[in-house]
Amino acid sequence: MKLDDKIVLVTGGTSGIGLATVDLFRREGAKVVVVGTDPERLKAVEALLGDDGLAVAANLRRPSEIDHVIEAVRERYGRIDVLFANAGLGRAAPLEAVTEADLDQQFEVNFKGLFLTVQKAVPLIGKGGSIVLTTSFLNAKGTPGLSILSATKAAVRSLARTLGAELAPRGIRINAVSPGPISTPFAGKLGLSEQELKAFAEGVEGQMPLQRFGEADEVARAALFLASDDSSYVTGTEVVVDGGSRSSDPRNEGTMPASGGRLPPGRLTRC
Repeated sequence: MKLDDKIVLVTGGTSGIGLATVDLFRREGAKVVVVGTDPERLKAVEALLGDDGLAVAANLRRPSEIDHVIEAVRERYGRIDVLFANAGLGRAAPLEAVTEADLDQQFEVNFKGLFLTVQKAVPLIGKGGSIVLTTSFLNAKGTPGLSILSATKAAVRSLARTLGAELAPRGIRINAVSPGPISTPFAGKLGLSEQELKAFAEGVEGQMPLQRFGEADEVARAALFLASDDSSYVTGTEVVVDGGSRSSDPRNEGTMPASGGRLPPGRLTRC
């Protein structure tokens, strides 16, 4: 097993890509600590993990709660071998509808919370450890209505490069996994009507070279590669899991089929 007896910390691990990765890492032999905010989902993950794992409630917008997570890991296991920083949220809104609160909330979770999680976890990560960050194909693809989410994901991509260089002398690798359109609850919670969502999905699939959405477990397998010794000479880079989106016709860059090619305002959503 690729993660036999490894201690893995996963943020945003109660649904979608995070949950698929937690399950895969568990089956690969890891003892997994999962961080989330929804009590019912945390209870379900706790049942999945059994005695070999731990589920911790924490809002990563609050540094003190990140401290609580790290201390729980320290007390239970004494170390972290792999960190999968996956928690995030997003809101679909055109330029004129973006508020200061939208900026603060998305950057607080997607960048500040992620950065502080890495910073606070590193003292428990020894030589040979691996950190995997979740960014997005949005970091390189202009998409109207998703300007703030895309900017936060570009910042995460940059962080993989800079911290990859900074942590290399300690023997700690850091990389990013970059999902494209994936079949998870995230897309369905951007505030689109059922009809708009269907049109959005059909339009995206039509632009994808592989002609379909990806599945959460396909991203999980990429995260496993970066977390395990299979990628022992890989750091500061990004593995893109987007069905060929970036290689598609550049004339499609930035287009979205819903609402005349633009996403309507939506509510904040965790991913």
